[in-house]
Parts: sequence; C-alpha cells; structure tokens
Amino acid sequence: MANGLIRLVTGVKLHDVGCTLKAYRRELLEGVALYGEMHRFVPAILSGRGARITEIEVNHRPRTRGRTKYGLGRTFRVLLDLLTVKFLLRYLTCPLHFFGAAGLLTWLAAAASGIAVVWMKLFRGWDMTGNPLLLLTALLILMGAQFVGMGILCELLVRVYHEPRAKPVYMIADVLKTH
Repeated sequence: MANGLIRLVTGVKLHDVGCTLKAYRRELLEGVALYGEMHRFVPAILSGRGARITEIEVNHRPRTRGRTKYGLGRTFRVLLDLLTVKFLLRYLTCPLHFFGAAGLLTWLAAAASGIAVVWMKLFRGWDMTGNPLLLLTALLILMGAQFVGMGILCELLVRVYHEPRAKPVYMIADVLKTH
C-alpha cells in the first residue's frame, strides 16, 4: 500500500520505493540535501528536477535474522515526509500558489458564512451577535489572511534561499548549439 501511495503522490512509477539498492549518476545527486528518512524519495526528487527514472527489479530474499523495524509509528513519519516531498516538488519556487489558494478558499468560505449570517438576520430575524456563524466568519477571514501572509513570507524565503547561491532550481544536462 505504501508503494502505491508514494507512486500516486509523486508520479514516479517504481515497483519498490523502499528498496535501498539504487544507482544514480553523480551529477544528479550534486546539491541534493537529504535529511531524516528522505532517502526513499530520492527518485521523486530527481524526477522533479527532470531526471528520467527507471527500475530493474532485484532478487528479494526474505529476512533470515532479526525483526523488522517498520511499524505504525514509522508509517506516520513516511506519510509526513511524503507530504513534504510533494509540497517541495510542486511549490518550491512558488509557495504563494499553495498558501494563496488556501487563503482564497478560506475567504470564500468566510463570504458564504457571512452571507448566511446576513440572510438569517434579514429574512429570519435572528440576532447576528448570538449567531455562531458570525464568529466563524471572523475566524475564516483571519485564517485566510494568515494563509496569504504565510505565502508572502515563504516567497521571500524562497528568494533569500535561491538568489544568493545563483544556482537554478533546475538542471541542464546538455547545451545544444544551433546554427
């Protein structure tokens, strides 16, 4: 199930993502910072940079000694790492697209809630101050502002991270000369 979920989320079609027997070209791994348990997502990270990924199945032998260290606790960590990889692959250079969309959706929900409060006041005669939807409207407005503010801060952080290094977020394999 884990391999299927990782294939679905990352788009990298590998039979066994957790297999640690892997081979890479050196130039592809230059500049790839791995931390925690992100090693299992190297194919997804490289694919996100434009590398072609392929797989050769290896002979898998059953464990002869010891016990597996995988359990439910490790599954949750892998899921969190998967969310991190998906976010970085899709929004590394434009985090405001993610946070801005979340903010706009939150503001749309606030508008719907606010319209419902006004409708209830005008057509039902309900007290606005005692209506919990009024509090929800205010909360959603603030949450939307926080999402957009977070997106702007992330955009600044992305620029601070990438610009001083003068290193592109993509890789160029070959430069072709045309006449």
